[in-house]
Amino acid sequence: MDGIHPHFTVRTSFSFLLLILLQTSTDAQNICDAPSQVNFPENNAVGDVVVTITSQEGVTLEFKPPPANPNNPFSLEGNNLIAASMLDYEIAKTHSVSISCTETATALKLDIIVIVIVENLNDNPPVFAQDTYHVNVNEMSPVDTSVGRFPATDLDGFPIYYKLTPESTGFKLRSPTNPDLLVETHLDYDKVKNVQLILFAQDTPLAPASSRVSSTASTTITVTILDVDNRPPWFQPCSKHEVGGAVICQSAGYTTKVVLNEQETGVLPLEPGPLYAIDGDSGINEAMAYSFLNGDAGGLFAINPNTGNITMLKPTNVFETISLTVLAAQRTNSYQFATTSVTVSVQVKSLHPPKFQSPQYEGVITAVGVMAMDPKNKDQPLRILATDDDYNATGGLNPHITYYVEGNSDFSIIGGYLFMTKDLPEATLSLQVVAMDTSNEESATAELSVEVTSGLTTTSLPQSTTDITVMTSTGESTTDLGGYGMVEMAALGATLGVLLFTCLVVIVVLAICIRKGKANWKKIDEASMFQSSLGQGSGGQKEGIQYTNEAFQNDDDGGSTGSGSPAGKSVMASRAEWDLTVDEAIVKSSVPLNVVLRDDTSHDGSDNADGEKEVKPILTKERRMDDGYKSVWFKEDIDPDAMEEVVIIPDSREDDSEDEQSSSDREENGDGTPRVVFNDADLDSGLGVKMEDPAEDSEDDDMLTADL
Repeated sequence: MDGIHPHFTVRTSFSFLLLILLQTSTDAQNICDAPSQVNFPENNAVGDVVVTITSQEGVTLEFKPPPANPNNPFSLEGNNLIAASMLDYEIAKTHSVSISCTETATALKLDIIVIVIVENLNDNPPVFAQDTYHVNVNEMSPVDTSVGRFPATDLDGFPIYYKLTPESTGFKLRSPTNPDLLVETHLDYDKVKNVQLILFAQDTPLAPASSRVSSTASTTITVTILDVDNRPPWFQPCSKHEVGGAVICQSAGYTTKVVLNEQETGVLPLEPGPLYAIDGDSGINEAMAYSFLNGDAGGLFAINPNTGNITMLKPTNVFETISLTVLAAQRTNSYQFATTSVTVSVQVKSLHPPKFQSPQYEGVITAVGVMAMDPKNKDQPLRILATDDDYNATGGLNPHITYYVEGNSDFSIIGGYLFMTKDLPEATLSLQVVAMDTSNEESATAELSVEVTSGLTTTSLPQSTTDITVMTSTGESTTDLGGYGMVEMAALGATLGVLLFTCLVVIVVLAICIRKGKANWKKIDEASMFQSSLGQGSGGQKEGIQYTNEAFQNDDDGGSTGSGSPAGKSVMASRAEWDLTVDEAIVKSSVPLNVVLRDDTSHDGSDNADGEKEVKPILTKERRMDDGYKSVWFKEDIDPDAMEEVVIIPDSREDDSEDEQSSSDREENGDGTPRVVFNDADLDSGLGVKMEDPAEDSEDDDMLTADL
């Protein structure tokens, strides 16, 4: 033994000791066993088993002594770990339990640790920080402006879903999971001043419904809409109109009346009421300042800057209508202002009010639209008339007087005549009629008794009329005018008479015009024929040809055209010798030559003893032997053996020099033989025949031109 190495002995001893310890530890691990981690739901009942620990016989279990297991909510009953109290996830999410296992026979011990994880259950509802919230928002806030955020909390930590009611109030949530309150539509303080909303919070989705138990909470949100100074002043009264979301209040202006050359004392009474304006933003209601915008009519009026009352400073001496413009501006924000008009009517002072011609009127009316008749004069309608002594120049008739029945809309007075506006039962009504002078508001009243009947008129017409006359059961004769009175029937007859007379006048005028037209065409036709006869001679037609028959100048037939005085002067030398007016000359020159140079015989024929003679022009190729008949014919047609006195008219086709010499000789000798000039252009166009004197420088020369 002595030969054994000492190191070997120590090493061997240590190994044996380690083997013994390992064997002991292995034996201890086998005495008990438990899971290291256990899930246990919260809100448990006391005595519920958390976990069961397995152990060998003869092994006892106990909690390790403190400081282990502080606030231990468990207990051991045999091998079971029991919940001694209700666990709450919100208080502690995990618990660590240390247990010692001891084998009684060998005194072996084993320490085990069990981690109890508390499971979270939905056992807490959402919670808002306040039961009621109060917020303000500007009425001019744009859409989607955030009014505020109102979240709820849930101790369980689950997502919260929100819902806002009512839905149509101008506000909305940003999303179902985001409780931001937004402006949804444009706000208007005058329409809505306060809005009360209810916000709901739920820890499960709103839709579809969750199988999990839901917990909800709610809160109230009161939103106050603040007014903004965005409207001008409004003169009262005014009519509101909404244009594109903006509210406009339109005032018709004010009117008043003053007397010429008189000063109104105190505040001018205005219609429809006193002049004043209010702030269009009623939530601000700022004070107003008043002033005249376009002057005070030359110092006639003054306006109170605080109240807007208008007073008269002096009388006006101009009979006209005065227009004033009043400006109302806010005192703080003068950029908000409005204007209105004040019309002052200057009138002559009224000395007399209207006065009815009778203090009481009586009438009978039968139907709607039929004027009332005067029972005292059955042929006349009832006439209600009031006069004004201020209008003596017009017989007391004031054009400004209007009539109406006071307190009754069943009757209407038009032009002083009474009409019924709707069907009424038969009865006798006592009414009061008012005559109002609209220029000065003066009035007069009179009593009116109206008897309403049906099917019976109070007018009678002569038997010559076409209306049907029937006898009533009482023996009275009535006339059926079809609902029209005597005045209407008389007006209708007068109108038809005027129309008939107008038609007759038009017919006569048309007949005269047609007859004159035919005569003018006949004249033109005769002139055209006469021109054609002139063109049949040798050499054809010539412009400006002059035909002079000197043989007739000394003829005693003073009534013939071309006859002259014994001295040889032309009958047409002067107007005095003709003894004709210019108008008579024009008339004679405007008819064809065959009419001017005719016998006493009528063109249409007569029953005289000499018989009917044909009227022909003096220029002809026929030779007549009748006494008193004078003819002119062309040179080539002269019979040399004829015994009649013939005057040869020079041919225009001879040498021009001879014509000029002959003309000059005649001018020197003072020959004033009139010449008849026929111009082809004039005859073709129908302009006329020109008769002229060759002595162009003579003061007695006349030129007559007549239209054919």
